[in-house]
Amino acid sequence: MKTQADTTSDRREFLKLAGTGVAAAGLLSTAGTALATPRKSTPLPNGADNFYTSDKVAVQKVTLKNQYQMTVAGNLFVPKSLDRKKRTPAIVVGHPMGAVKEQSANLYATKMAEQGFVTLSLDLAFWGGSGGQPRNAVSPDMYAESFSAAVDFLGSQAFVDRRQIGAIGVCGSGSFVISAAKIDPRIKAIATVSMYDMGAANRNALNHSQTLEQRKQIIAAAAEQRQAEFDGGAIRYTGGTVLALTADTHPIQREFFDFYRTPRGEFTPAGASARTTTMPTMSSNVKFMNFYPFNDIETISPRPMLFITGDQAHSREFSEDAYKRAAEPKELFIVPGAGHVDLYDRVTLIPFDKLTSFFNKHLVGAGA
Repeated sequence: MKTQADTTSDRREFLKLAGTGVAAAGLLSTAGTALATPRKSTPLPNGADNFYTSDKVAVQKVTLKNQYQMTVAGNLFVPKSLDRKKRTPAIVVGHPMGAVKEQSANLYATKMAEQGFVTLSLDLAFWGGSGGQPRNAVSPDMYAESFSAAVDFLGSQAFVDRRQIGAIGVCGSGSFVISAAKIDPRIKAIATVSMYDMGAANRNALNHSQTLEQRKQIIAAAAEQRQAEFDGGAIRYTGGTVLALTADTHPIQREFFDFYRTPRGEFTPAGASARTTTMPTMSSNVKFMNFYPFNDIETISPRPMLFITGDQAHSREFSEDAYKRAAEPKELFIVPGAGHVDLYDRVTLIPFDKLTSFFNKHLVGAGA
């Protein structure tokens, strides 16, 4: 069952809705089965290791408050070899849009903690263990605020050097951390991976394939749904990853399915429904239409920025656009043979050595 904004063309539908991070909008009319909890009983192919853990790193669940007194949930990763009498550089890690910290963010946080950094993965507002109602709501400002709240928390830790805090944003979080960094100079170095500009993706779709008229149709449908919900109607969801593949499923949607709907990366947070994971609410998703994270991106300078993308990534256009607009120091790092979702969890492709050298230079080196 499709939303009012859907068109009859499957390809146009995908390109229009791919801006939310994945394809296929609408209410879920099929019965959903509970997704499995993280498991690693069988090695996954091609280096996929989303649920990687390390005996070199101690992990602690934490909760904190953002500036608006909403709860932000996170995992704090501390190298077991850390000298807690000294102050150490730290990194905040944000998950893909529609995901939670257990998907990609924990992996990055663990790997960077192995390199000696204190790291904090977080659930963005309205997702996972963080606060906010309704669940799965879109609020770019609150997403960016989650990063600043994480910086607040890290800066309060006795073993963290608050002058040496950086951030990594994966997929949609790449645009949210840029939004945060523009008005939070405490974020001293910014790296994005497989970044989606969630504003441009929703306004224009991939490769600017969405027309203004199609955009207006989406906005109108969301406004009608907002009124319906105010009048007592059920919440509807848009975008997200399909629950089953068909012969007609788009290749990019298959790419997301392989992560979010299989043991490779599937995860349903406590209290959530497996039928709606990854799916933002239809009435709130239009908030992205007013989101312009790359405007004034040059004002982040002289703080350094690193944009990592795969040479096969369907989202590559966003990293290239951000790099073009940003001021020095900046770097665009393209990973050969990598698609968009590959850089969520394929440890044989993710350039952790590049991330380590970047933060060593711009956090550790700058604070020396």
